[in-house]
Amino acid sequence: MKKLYIIKAGTTFSSTLHVLGDFDDWIIKALEKPELSVIIIDVVRGYPLPSPEECSGVIVTGSHAMVTDNLPWSLRIESWIPSLVAAEVPFLGICYGHQLLGRAMGGEVGYNPHGKEIGTVAVSLTDESNNDPLFNGIPVIFQAHATHAQSVLKLPSGALLLAGNPHEPNHAFRSGTCAWGVQFHPEYSTEIMKAYITAQADSLRKNGGNVEDLLIKVTKTPFAQRVLSNFGAMIEGCRNAF
Repeated sequence: MKKLYIIKAGTTFSSTLHVLGDFDDWIIKALEKPELSVIIIDVVRGYPLPSPEECSGVIVTGSHAMVTDNLPWSLRIESWIPSLVAAEVPFLGICYGHQLLGRAMGGEVGYNPHGKEIGTVAVSLTDESNNDPLFNGIPVIFQAHATHAQSVLKLPSGALLLAGNPHEPNHAFRSGTCAWGVQFHPEYSTEIMKAYITAQADSLRKNGGNVEDLLIKVTKTPFAQRVLSNFGAMIEGCRNAF
């Protein structure tokens, strides 16, 4: 029986972990599909990646690493992704996973020229999202949680841009028939977003950020979370989605 694989590309801050759990916990909760058979692969610890034939779907988490560090475990995920896209395995890359998808398919990843994007931000959908099942039921402008320094600076050839904002033009894209990347974090709750701002408070202030203002502006993001619940709902039917 095929499984949904969550590929852990790291873990959260220790202070956050003890109170709120880890990346995989947040994703499973936001999927809202308790009937799905899920396997967690901690690739940083060296666990092997499954073959495409074993996967009903794949989600690659965020990470505190940088894609351009070219860490061995990261390169292993990156070289594996094209086989999933070719096999039309439903794939969702979140933040770091989004960037890995972009680079694996021929795009460019690097530091965002506008600096770090962090907090609850407005994201706008493009016209290309109108018939895209990942964004079904999501308004043209919606709120999402974000924290990232690097971005997909150039989309892969043939990719469809699905969402962006002035700070991050490539917030979401699709490569092939059912491989998506989202730079924002659909799995974050308000508590998680506040924890990330608080954990980075010193560096944010050092770079001129207003931590108190960022915390005040954190709000619920139900439409961003719908990206994950939509993905969970489409796993079995992705081949017929377009």
